[in-house]
Amino acid sequence: MDTGRPHPARVYDYLLGGKDNFAADRAAAAKGLEANPNAATAPRENRAFLRRTVRFLAAEAGIDQFLDIGTGLPTSPNVHEVAQAADPSARIVYVDNDPIVLTHARALLTSEPPGRTAYVGARLQEAEHILDATEVRDTLDLDRPVALLLFAILHFIEDHEDPYGIVTRLMDRLPSGSYLVVSHITGDYDPGSWARFAAVMRDQGIPTRIRSRDEVTRFFDGLDLVDPGVVPILSWRPESEPEFTDAQVALYGGVGRKP
Repeated sequence: MDTGRPHPARVYDYLLGGKDNFAADRAAAAKGLEANPNAATAPRENRAFLRRTVRFLAAEAGIDQFLDIGTGLPTSPNVHEVAQAADPSARIVYVDNDPIVLTHARALLTSEPPGRTAYVGARLQEAEHILDATEVRDTLDLDRPVALLLFAILHFIEDHEDPYGIVTRLMDRLPSGSYLVVSHITGDYDPGSWARFAAVMRDQGIPTRIRSRDEVTRFFDGLDLVDPGVVPILSWRPESEPEFTDAQVALYGGVGRKP
């Protein structure tokens, strides 16, 4: 673990007001906020999108198995808290490549007794390793539908790493009836500010790829999109009147079901 270099999970934690970050993470976040002050708004609304989508999957779609890749540092409510509030027997595997995230996850992300949580140290790019991990095999039944959760992580995967191929490899291993959830930064509503933000993040050693609505929608190729489709996350089944604009939040989100 190199605490002298910023890590996306710790930068995200700082933007959410957390304390599990280091000077390098805070410096990267500060430079990002200087380029685009709205960079602090997106993480907070992304957590609200997480709550709405996981609640939909557990309470309405009948999903009781979740694979959350790019977990980030625990910020309540977490996936298992939302899912197990609807179905106490729900099982969740958290995946991240930051040792600090995994240490906190093991300490704080504890399941309700009827359910179960587990943790895997891996990068999203290691799709096959993740699905073959003992923790995944012992916790999830991959012969039954699973919800693959990719909240605010795909924009850290550059094009040359084939992000679409990564998602396809993961979904190909999951059975019919499984779901994919994605949230992703976009520059569609404020191209200049988010381009500056991405450039600053790259300069800090954090790859950042801003994508359009069409590019985000492509992650759902071959899946049946759940209404309302791929939309600004503020418009995905909102529970109240938004206090921010789509330009301030700048995240697309969607849920798709594997036929």
